Amino acid sequence: MLEKLQIIQQRFDEVNDLIIQPDIISDQKRYAKLMKEYKDLKVIVDKGKIYKEATDNKTEAEDIIADGSDAEMVEMAKMQLDEAKETIEKLEEEIRFMLIPKDPDDAKNVVVEVRAGTGGDEASIFAGDLYRMYSKYCSDKNWKVDVVSQSDGTSGGFKEIIFEVSGDDVYGILKFEAGVHRVQRVPQTETQGRVHTSAATVMVLPEAEEFDYELDMTEVRIERTTSTGPGGQSVNTTYSAIKLHHEPTGMIVSCQDQKSSHKNLEKALKVLRSRLYDLELAKQQAADSAKRKSMVSSGDRSAKIRTYNYPQGRVTDHRIGLTLYDLQNIVNGDIQKIIDELMLAENTEKLKASEEHI
Repeated sequence: MLEKLQIIQQRFDEVNDLIIQPDIISDQKRYAKLMKEYKDLKVIVDKGKIYKEATDNKTEAEDIIADGSDAEMVEMAKMQLDEAKETIEKLEEEIRFMLIPKDPDDAKNVVVEVRAGTGGDEASIFAGDLYRMYSKYCSDKNWKVDVVSQSDGTSGGFKEIIFEVSGDDVYGILKFEAGVHRVQRVPQTETQGRVHTSAATVMVLPEAEEFDYELDMTEVRIERTTSTGPGGQSVNTTYSAIKLHHEPTGMIVSCQDQKSSHKNLEKALKVLRSRLYDLELAKQQAADSAKRKSMVSSGDRSAKIRTYNYPQGRVTDHRIGLTLYDLQNIVNGDIQKIIDELMLAENTEKLKASEEHI
């Protein structure tokens, strides 16, 4: 463990020197990357200092016990040794998890797309419930939520809603939400009181910066139209709504949320770039089996990941077999406990894979 920490200390010192070089500071892309690495390494280096102190204490205590000339000192050393051993064991576990290679996309903001699936009006209502659940969760974490586009359901909720979330390490946390969410409950429209099953799909895309994915604008057709739906006179009468057609993939992105055409274009381009970047990532992962995502965050959008059962007040995450009888709080945004369990499962999986690799 000390050898590994020494290597990390060396890299930390290198990065520390690099981030003050004028040529690095002027290269925005490289500087941002190195600053991120500096922050990540510093957490491990700080923990490593505590670990080194504990191993020194252990060695010192063992030496005193081996000497045995002072009975009182030996008694104190035994206590120190027990304490050091306990600290070392705890820190080794923590550091092992910290040494798991991070997904470089984890620090990114995200674009979330929630779409009603099977279940008609009830699926749209459920998509609206999911959006509210995520909005509340993001608000509690002081993350910013910005709607890009929405298509309202006929009885409430959304047929589709796309929104951006910005904050600290957003993708690393919200990526676990990607997949098919299922709800079992008696719909408001049901007169017989029967429980129906409906579904909605959640996509979580790491937000691609311009230097992550270079979009060829000659392949993008921009269509400007007047906005539809509520929004006041200026929204509905000016050509501010934007629809982008990406010719090579047939992908279409619309944005009419902002009054300004320029802002709508900016948002739509961000979504398009993120979708294309996500496609590239999927291709890379398919080509490199070692980088394939784990069973916890597989990225498989057709996989049923979670069921919200209203009659029994329970939520089940099928990936890790976790069932919580706390549905009301969960749909009101309290999803951290589920995410914590999913993160732990993924990290344990990664740790096992990295140890097998060694």
